[in-house]
Amino acid sequence: MKKFLFFIDSLSLWVGKCFAWLILVLTLGISYEVLVRYVFRAPTTWAFDFSYINYGALFLMAGAYTLSRNGHVRADVLYRFWQPRTQAIMDLILYIIFFLPAVLAFMYSGYKFAEMSVRFREVSIFSPAGVPVFPLKTLIPVTGALLFIQGVAEIVRCILCIRTGAWPQRLHDVEETESVILREQQHLAEQSKKA
Repeated sequence: MKKFLFFIDSLSLWVGKCFAWLILVLTLGISYEVLVRYVFRAPTTWAFDFSYINYGALFLMAGAYTLSRNGHVRADVLYRFWQPRTQAIMDLILYIIFFLPAVLAFMYSGYKFAEMSVRFREVSIFSPAGVPVFPLKTLIPVTGALLFIQGVAEIVRCILCIRTGAWPQRLHDVEETESVILREQQHLAEQSKKA
C-alpha cells in the first residue's frame, strides 16, 4: 500500500515541479514587459494575457501537489489536539461528503467548459493579440482528475490511520522552515546542556 501511496504522491510531485517552472517563465515575461513598456516605450499587446494564463496554469496544477504534501489551509484549532485516529475519521468524513463530490463536479463541468473552448479555438478578448486561452481551459478537467487521484490516496491514508492509529508516511521533497528552526533550536539546547 505504501508503494501505491508513494506512486500517487510522486505523480503529484512531478506535475507540481513541472508547472513550478511557470514561476520563472512568468517572471521573465513580466520583466520583459516592464522593460519594453518603461524603457523603450513600446508595451506589448500580450502581457496581460500571458500573465493570467501562466498564473492560472500554475495555480490549477499545484492543487494536487499541495494536497499530497498536506499543505492546504485548514482550520485546525481543535484538529491538532486530536489523536491521529480521530483526525483520520474527521478527514475521511470530510473527503467523502465534500471533497469527492466537489472534485467530481469540477471534472464534469470543467470538461464541458474545456470542450467548448477547444471546439471554438477560444482566444482572449482582453487584447488585440488574440492569445489562445483554450489550452488553459483544458487544464481544468486535468486538474480535477489529478485532484481526484490524490484524493483517493488521501482517503487510503485516512483508512490506514484509522486501522493503525498512526498516519502513514508521506513522500516529502521539502521541509517546512518551522520544522528546521525547531530542530536547530532543540539541537542547540542539547549542546548547551552538554556544555
